[in-house]
Amino acid sequence: MFGFVLGVTARMYYTFRRFMPTNIVLDAIHTRRGLRWGVPAMLLAVPYTLAAALCVGLTNAGGSGWLNILALLLLWNALKFLVAGPLTLVRLLLVRASEARERPRATVSSKDDQKETAGTESRNVSRSGVE
Repeated sequence: MFGFVLGVTARMYYTFRRFMPTNIVLDAIHTRRGLRWGVPAMLLAVPYTLAAALCVGLTNAGGSGWLNILALLLLWNALKFLVAGPLTLVRLLLVRASEARERPRATVSSKDDQKETAGTESRNVSRSGVE
């Protein structure tokens, strides 16, 4: 029974992850190319918050109580975007720092490779008797 519940939960999780628009956008933002869009994506929280306020207002004006569930869903999505912005900014800074550290090593190792190949070519030429 536990395995069945776990399997259904996992299937639902991956289905939601694949087909829900906010999750698609958040997955795209968390890639290396999308990290720079994390802070502007925080602005997407504004329409979600306004839509949630509209749902709550309609509920208070005598609308269906089911709009409260929609308001919670909209607030949850707004919260995801608000949290994703600073997280992607921190990740972007860490990735850029890591790339900056790797860049000098790559240039040093390529210069060392050029020196080694130049040195072996001159040794090979001098051993063959041709100078």
